[in-house]
Amino acid sequence: MTCTGKKAKCPVAEANLSCVLLADRHHGLTEAVRGLLETAFGTVIMVADEVSLLEGASRLRPDMAVVDLSLARDSGLGWLRTLRKSCPDLKVILISVHDEESVRSAALAAGADAVVLKRAIATDLLAAIEECTSGHDVKGGG
Repeated sequence: MTCTGKKAKCPVAEANLSCVLLADRHHGLTEAVRGLLETAFGTVIMVADEVSLLEGASRLRPDMAVVDLSLARDSGLGWLRTLRKSCPDLKVILISVHDEESVRSAALAAGADAVVLKRAIATDLLAAIEECTSGHDVKGGG
């Protein structure tokens, strides 16, 4: 099963609530981000590796994925390109410690809808989610 085709609600979400997939290997940060995401989404599903992210996105069809840029052990963006091919309508926000423009540009070119710096999660993540879900182009923002 892939994300393409008819969009289904996240099966584990209650009626009319949205679903987000949170992918990060760092448990401490994941818990903090989960708390923030729970203010915006009905269901937050956490995964800790790229295989679980790809399988979870394909099976559960979340509305959005918030993913640590360093999720893949090889530091490449192949997983993001794979995710984009199988789930083209999925909104993807990357979180990263890297503030270099080259990193941000590569992430956006690979298919991310937005990039949020980890040090600014508390102030920028919910704004990025709102921008992504409202249909505004956030790729040009910082």
